[in-house]
Amino acid sequence: MNTLYFTRREFLRASACAAAGLWLAACAPPIPTSANYYVANKTRIIKDLDPILRQMRKLTAQSHGEALAATVASETMAEFERLLPQLPYIGGDRNTLTDTLIHSTGALAFYRVMKTHDQPAQETGRLLYRTIEALALQSSALSGLSGQMAQSKAPQNQFKRMAEASQKRLYPDDWVLTFVEGDGKIFDFGVDYTECGLCKFNHAQGADELTPYLCLGDFPVSQVYDTGLVRTTTIARGGSHCDFRFKSGRPIQMEWTPDFLKE
Repeated sequence: MNTLYFTRREFLRASACAAAGLWLAACAPPIPTSANYYVANKTRIIKDLDPILRQMRKLTAQSHGEALAATVASETMAEFERLLPQLPYIGGDRNTLTDTLIHSTGALAFYRVMKTHDQPAQETGRLLYRTIEALALQSSALSGLSGQMAQSKAPQNQFKRMAEASQKRLYPDDWVLTFVEGDGKIFDFGVDYTECGLCKFNHAQGADELTPYLCLGDFPVSQVYDTGLVRTTTIARGGSHCDFRFKSGRPIQMEWTPDFLKE
């Protein structure tokens, strides 16, 4: 689970959030709206998405030429605008996993457009991974955050509150998680996700093959911020849960490695 666009504000807010998709959030009381939230905030949402689209276009041009990149960028925005009103409401601005859902829908739009241009899911996944990697490095340079983030108690306490709130299951399309105490030796702390908002939405959209590539986006951010993410299973790849374990200073360990990372 991850966001595909990292602003300085978001990294500071999540200062030690251990990986890309682990944004600190507090679930809001139920609000009887769904698509209205996204439509009402469309201008801001598109503005926030612009940096990721520009990075994706740049990388697409490097691999496939400017003509295709320009076409894909235009069609991706059109598809994103079509998808936006379909997003499920999970708390709006009071749940930062809303940003995860929105930005990953940008990836979904890109995936669909790339398919129409005969590009396989792995190539889309590669471009998305490199996009996250580039944006994480840029945001790291801006924020000045570094190392020892997984050991900080503040984000751990916020994750505990987030986990408690998620257990209420106020929004059926939201994430559900539990906090796992660390011992400081094997890992600093962990988070187990037993329900995944991205898996739910992508499954409804017939895009299950995309989701594992979005999950991999957590790792370049963990590398940049030295949170030592180890994950052995994910819901996206058929597991019962996603087991995030963080330990500052250790190498990341992926639950699977796509071919483009073996080259």
